[in-house]
Amino acid sequence: AGTVTIVFQIVGASTERMSALEEGDAFQDFVGPLGCPSELVEEDLEELKKKKIMFVAGGVGAAPVYPQVKWMHEHGIDVDVVVGAKNHDMLILEDEMKAVAGNLYVCTDVCVAIGPMIMMKFVCLLTKKLNIPTIVSMNPIMVDGTGMCGACRLQVGDEIKFACVDGPEFDGHLVDFDQAMRRQAQYKTEEGRAMLKLQEGATHHGGCGNCNS
Repeated sequence: AGTVTIVFQIVGASTERMSALEEGDAFQDFVGPLGCPSELVEEDLEELKKKKIMFVAGGVGAAPVYPQVKWMHEHGIDVDVVVGAKNHDMLILEDEMKAVAGNLYVCTDVCVAIGPMIMMKFVCLLTKKLNIPTIVSMNPIMVDGTGMCGACRLQVGDEIKFACVDGPEFDGHLVDFDQAMRRQAQYKTEEGRAMLKLQEGATHHGGCGNCNS
């Protein structure tokens, strides 16, 4: 279309002045493109199509990522794109990226972590440092699911909660994961005995003094 799109973030006096420009205003000078093209454009297209490629764009990094992903799309190559921003208001080029990415994953305001207890603990340690609100699912410690057994008793901040009736989702930065993992470990012995009995079937001797049979 004979136009150039300039993407910038206001961080100082110059970009503040740029944001105040209106139609008809001008820059004193403009230079580009600079540097070397992406190495990907030099590769054989058929070989590129065999590869799994992911682009990760943070903040205004989405601007230089977008033309590369667009080039890939125009040449029949689907790539995955992760776009991250400090918050939703600072997210840029989402619609444009969605139109050319094979799969687009947007990361902004909140993290939702679901998985093994130790994984969720360390995700929360990281997101707390980064000041990213994080939701976790405490279903790994649920047993009967009705609130009757008390197995999923959980310390959340200064409150006692039960994962099955109060959750399973909680603010991950308030969950006492060490306590929850100790509680989860209490059932490992019983689970092991039950599995041993199931595997040995009729040959299970029951004489070890631990299996109650």
